[in-house]
Amino acid sequence: MGDKAHTQPGAAGRAQAADHPTSVRNVVLVGHSGSGKTTLVEALALTAGAVNRAGRVEDGGTVSDYDDIEHRQQRSVQLSLVPLEWDGIKINLLDTPGYADFVGELRAGLRAADAALFVVSASDGVDGSTRMVWDECAAVGMPRAIVFTHLEAARANFDEMTRVCAETFGGDDPDAVLPLYLPLHGPEGADGHAPVTGLIGLLTQKLFDYSSGEREEHEPEPDRLPLIEEARNRLIEGIIAESEDETLMDRYLGGESCDVKTLIEDLEKAVARGAFFPVLAAAPAAEDARQGLGTVELLELITGGFPTPLEHGTPPVTTIDGTPRELNPCDPDAPLVAEVVKTSSDPYVGRISLIRLFSGTLRADQTVHVSGHGLVDRGHEDHDVDERIGALSTPFGKQQRPVSHVIAGDLACVAKLGRAETGDTLSAKDDPLLMEPWEMPDPLLPLAIQAHSKPDEDKLSQGLARLVAEDPTMRLEHNQDTHQVVLWCLGEAHADVALERLRNRYGVQVDVVAHRVPLRETFGDKASGRGRHVKQSGGHGQFAICEIDVEPLPGGSGIEFVDKVVGGAVPRQFIPSVEKGVRAQAAKGVAAGHPLIDVRVTLRDGKAHSVDSSDAAFQTAGALALREAAADARINLLEPVAEVSVLVGGDYVGPVMSDLSGRRGRVLGTEQSAGGRTLIRAEVPEIEIGRYSVDLRALSHGTARFSRRYVRHEPMPSQVAERVREEALSA
Repeated sequence: MGDKAHTQPGAAGRAQAADHPTSVRNVVLVGHSGSGKTTLVEALALTAGAVNRAGRVEDGGTVSDYDDIEHRQQRSVQLSLVPLEWDGIKINLLDTPGYADFVGELRAGLRAADAALFVVSASDGVDGSTRMVWDECAAVGMPRAIVFTHLEAARANFDEMTRVCAETFGGDDPDAVLPLYLPLHGPEGADGHAPVTGLIGLLTQKLFDYSSGEREEHEPEPDRLPLIEEARNRLIEGIIAESEDETLMDRYLGGESCDVKTLIEDLEKAVARGAFFPVLAAAPAAEDARQGLGTVELLELITGGFPTPLEHGTPPVTTIDGTPRELNPCDPDAPLVAEVVKTSSDPYVGRISLIRLFSGTLRADQTVHVSGHGLVDRGHEDHDVDERIGALSTPFGKQQRPVSHVIAGDLACVAKLGRAETGDTLSAKDDPLLMEPWEMPDPLLPLAIQAHSKPDEDKLSQGLARLVAEDPTMRLEHNQDTHQVVLWCLGEAHADVALERLRNRYGVQVDVVAHRVPLRETFGDKASGRGRHVKQSGGHGQFAICEIDVEPLPGGSGIEFVDKVVGGAVPRQFIPSVEKGVRAQAAKGVAAGHPLIDVRVTLRDGKAHSVDSSDAAFQTAGALALREAAADARINLLEPVAEVSVLVGGDYVGPVMSDLSGRRGRVLGTEQSAGGRTLIRAEVPEIEIGRYSVDLRALSHGTARFSRRYVRHEPMPSQVAERVREEALSA
């Protein structure tokens, strides 16, 4: 790489619809917040000629802001697509958020892409979340490359960062992570820092000078060549080790010189199949410059080394009834299969769906079948509907460029799909299909909300429906026990963005209230109660008397009702009425307003009137009897307990276990997991882990994950129960 002819920057860089899957490269950019992903995308767009200068796009004689402050803020928390063209290849760059709260957008980008570009700050290094994403890519064999940014920083050290990445990402084969170029430094400034002004290709031994703002190729000075000899030999050996030509290593060790063209071809093949991970360096262009350092080399790697969509397997596809369906990979003439990887709302156009086509060809104004399944637990309805799509377009900044069709392997935006949500499948209306969904992270931070005013209450339901349609990592819950509307989010930033979108995008003002966990009540000992409901107010009166015994049962028993009436003291037709009244009162609670569970209620006696007794009267008497029994008994509060599984690195096992103990948790055990991590299992009261997703992230520096599963309700310690009662009274 580095010796190829390539198109010059200009209008050709503004990508249109692709004409064949081999002319498409779909690349997702991965890296922590502040690593420079968005700046790198802008630099690549400038070099490819998609923008006329950094941050602005020219189209049809008008210049519009490509990256104003509002748009940059939106892109920092959501997936965005920037299509470019280089050497006749359409490159779809998928810029993902670096914040851990928006990992759902990252997963969507990974699903839509065929290769990943890991952006690493040369001054900040690699964080734990980036390591975990690398492991995810490795698990599915996704091709990857690494690019260093922030080379201008005083702390930047190319050689040291290369070593760190080889150790972190290389695993058992650090020689699979090697640089293709070495940086060239200019004269030292007054601060003693020498800026990077160019690159030297290790394979071609060519010098690429960017100091003028344009890439200029030179032959290196002879005294420079010995300085790169060690790195060059190591790179050649790394490429040969991954070569499909098994004789190449023997010939190299025998002293035979390797042809640079052959090495580049082998390098590109190794990168495309995910066996070799090249390291590059890049920096944005200076003011009024046309090319940023390393951007041409990076575009050459993407077009030459990253795989085409034809080389990327299609996720499993079934018919609507679940029958597996085999499709030719990425065939424009095959049945239509596309996936919605992102949903957004535009105030003028309406709902816009970013789709990845895996099979077939999609045309404007075509009627398609929209299938959405598997997210019922997150507030989504299963749906199978036919919809006519609106315009097809490719986005750039805030602009949409119309296209007539999109082929398999490409990405585009579809307007006016009213029912389509993120994760849905689009297919032909006469051949509906369904793609296996990608893994969605489980939202574990609850955000309880209520409408601020009556007008907001009228709009809240629709606003929430649109919100979860855009973001499948968010779960909407209408809790039947606490009567709260709860948005389950991935973190505080995720929650803040949700509130901002409700307010500004959908015009719904909400108030955040304290989240309540669903507590229960039960009897601590046996008790008896008498329910007397006798009223006479002219005409038919109301008469019902019943006597009950209540005793606690083991956890999980629910409400058990037993009839032990003898002699017809309570007529048979009214015994179900007593039970209905008891169960209704149990659902309301008998002490603190929480549902009563795990008791046996025995009806042992009562009285009735031949005229004034009725179903309603005995329901009321049953409820009164239960309340009287509770007044003379010890009532225990029960709290939900969850089994928590925490996957954490070895350095944080001690702090995590100590923290769980401080939350009244009981550690059940630990076991070793892949990558030197430890899985900790514990039972923890849910009232103690409302903010655990935030606290665990801080405790483990973003490297730990956890899941939770409801196990049972169990008695709450008396001091905690008293505090809960006091809080309920003061609320």
